[in-house]
Amino acid sequence: MVDTHAHLSICEPPDDELVAAARDSGVRRILTVGLDEASNREAVQAAQAHEEVFASVGRHPNSAVGFDAAAAADLEALAAHPRVRAIGETGLDYYRDRAPGDEQRRAFEAQIGIARKLGLPLVIHLRDRDDREQVDGAVAEAFSLLDQLADGVAVILHCFSAPSRIGEAAERGWYCSFAGNVTYPKSGALREAAAQLPEELLLVETDAPFLAPQPTRGKPNAPANVVATAQTVAEARGNSYAQLEQTVEANAARAFGW
Repeated sequence: MVDTHAHLSICEPPDDELVAAARDSGVRRILTVGLDEASNREAVQAAQAHEEVFASVGRHPNSAVGFDAAAAADLEALAAHPRVRAIGETGLDYYRDRAPGDEQRRAFEAQIGIARKLGLPLVIHLRDRDDREQVDGAVAEAFSLLDQLADGVAVILHCFSAPSRIGEAAERGWYCSFAGNVTYPKSGALREAAAQLPEELLLVETDAPFLAPQPTRGKPNAPANVVATAQTVAEARGNSYAQLEQTVEANAARAFGW
């Protein structure tokens, strides 16, 4: 299995222990994702230090204030590292009031451009105002921006949480990555979305240290726990775990080139 989205730099325990525990659970690849300048560099360092780990570098929408040409140039330079396999996470977050919408959009549009220029996939974070999809909210706006600007870019909808849009995402050929919230008892709509998604677009992740799956809910998440999420997705799709593992590993290898 693979964990296509984690944040090793803000997890506990240290990276060595996290990677070893993941390896013992059968997790063969981890994408550790940067959120800002400091964590981008930590992601690259983790990828250099561990064979199983690769990096994504970006500016999270909650940290979008001040993203300018210099920040974009820094991001592009980091992305040239051979262990960096994606741009992001980037996107729109109207749930938390940490960055004005225009600042988020500017950073998002710039990172779409960097991904297109470098031929790297784009890892997308989306969250609406009250954690429900809005007609004119972050999800709708981001879909529109991606339609306009991301032609030819491989898009990964991280922590996919917009089940009513699963068909639209699939039509566009975007990967949908399911996190620990798909395992929660009230997440039936997400499990149905996971069941409907064409297999070639399916990914799973932890978003560690966030969103621990139901068996460890309430505790800090870790890459090893992607196995529990994958088991739930396999059950929703009527697959064996081995079948889902083969599908997800193939999709991640295609998306991230590892």
